[in-house]
Amino acid sequence: MSDSIEKAWFVVHTYSGYEHKVQTNLESRTQTMGMNNQIFRVLVPEQEVSTVEDGEVKTSIENDFPGYVLVEMATPQDGNMTDEAWYVVRNTPGVTGFLGSHGAGSKPNSLLPEEVELLMKRMGMTGEKVVDLDVEVGQTIKIVAGPFNGMEGVIRAIDPEKQEVEATVEVFGRETPTELGFNDIDTNL
Repeated sequence: MSDSIEKAWFVVHTYSGYEHKVQTNLESRTQTMGMNNQIFRVLVPEQEVSTVEDGEVKTSIENDFPGYVLVEMATPQDGNMTDEAWYVVRNTPGVTGFLGSHGAGSKPNSLLPEEVELLMKRMGMTGEKVVDLDVEVGQTIKIVAGPFNGMEGVIRAIDPEKQEVEATVEVFGRETPTELGFNDIDTNL
């Protein structure tokens, strides 16, 4: 395979409710079958949703597309995945097929870049990364996006890898923990 590997996202159809099991199985098979150079990431399209029930903010994870998993794969041959990668994904337990495949062993179409960008934004995984955020634990910050927009919080933990901070926000007189992306906070109060 050449040094400049082209990548594309494909949608895999699974049994509803088995998305995380398929993700785990596929990640394991990728490792054991030595496919790390052809299958890169496996994601279940989910997003964090906050609701207020009985005066308390409750956060839950909702699956945006039940029965589907996203797989980022190498596409060295005319924008299409390799036969080996197709075989590994297609024969993973819980996978029923690819979205966009016409059956009879045909390979599917990949998602368009704008579709991928929209999905990543919904999941809070935008390509924008803040290299360095000058904050520290205990610092008060202002929240500029999401359900706590306009509120202030106190940083309790910083995760540079995920580009997130864990902060507490006072809601109805109670401290409520929340995770915020670096782009969702302002340190200039």
